[in-house]
Amino acid sequence: MTPPLSHRTDRPAPATRHPRQPRIALLLLCLLLLCGCGADHRFVQKAEFRDSREIVITFAGPVDPAWAENRDHFSVYEKPDPDIPAQIDRVELGPDGRVLTLRTSEPISRDIPHKVVLEEIRSGGVSQGTAHLTVKKLYVGHLFSILIGAMIIQNFVFSKYLGLCVFFGTSRKKSTAVGMGVTFTIVIIAASMMSWFLHQFVLKPFRLDYLQIVVFIGLVSLTVQGVDTILRKVNPALFKAFGVYLVLVIANCIVIAVPLMLADNEYTLLESLMLAAGAGLGFLIALFLMSSVRERIEFADIPESFRGLPIAFVVAGLFALAFMGFSGMTIY
Repeated sequence: MTPPLSHRTDRPAPATRHPRQPRIALLLLCLLLLCGCGADHRFVQKAEFRDSREIVITFAGPVDPAWAENRDHFSVYEKPDPDIPAQIDRVELGPDGRVLTLRTSEPISRDIPHKVVLEEIRSGGVSQGTAHLTVKKLYVGHLFSILIGAMIIQNFVFSKYLGLCVFFGTSRKKSTAVGMGVTFTIVIIAASMMSWFLHQFVLKPFRLDYLQIVVFIGLVSLTVQGVDTILRKVNPALFKAFGVYLVLVIANCIVIAVPLMLADNEYTLLESLMLAAGAGLGFLIALFLMSSVRERIEFADIPESFRGLPIAFVVAGLFALAFMGFSGMTIY
């Protein structure tokens, strides 16, 4: 007699769930995208900068000392400018024969990817072929340096003196300054991402680069109009506090300069996002610092001729002098 369905024991076992597997796969994919791949040759394991004058190359096996001693087998040059090679001053081979150090006579910029050519690598008397290697920063460090560089080291307000109209107009109170900084960050990120996609998939393929300024201004105007409409409905008080300065974002030099920099430097999507976010956050920092000081200045005993914009320009100049201390600094 067939037992009831509720008492049958031949049911298939429920599938075992592994909720962590998708997370691990996603983490590995992110690490692969951020950290990049290894060297460009099967016999070369790694090529990296040691400092501003040394490049270290790690091989899969020991190379012949006679091959390593000849400096004519090596050449180093900047990837964007291959016509000007760097002068190699010394070549050092490690005791195990697997680590080779190239030292240049002059410092090289680690912010720019470099090409290293190793002609006819010889290991055990056998040629391993010629290697064309690309040496650059770890991609995570490169993205971080772009973000911090645009935010602090090369602040668009205090270092490049851009966006001063909106900067002085909305930095009287902290509430208005923070609101404008957040709004400006949203606008510049949205406009920069749209500009990047349009440049990479429309202007560049169809050779319409000469229309960059016109197209980018149109995208910025569209983004500002969208933020204007949303802010009018969501936060009327903040919209009223902005006044005419929200419309002036369209003509802000920073929001136009960032898309042009992305196009000129051929940044990737992540690099463009870091630059846009750094520029927006840097503008927010500048507004917050300036508004904090101007709120105190309102109650200070200042000569009549210096009240208002004159003392604001003096304070901005002092901030610019302070930010000059970051010039030349490298984060990674």
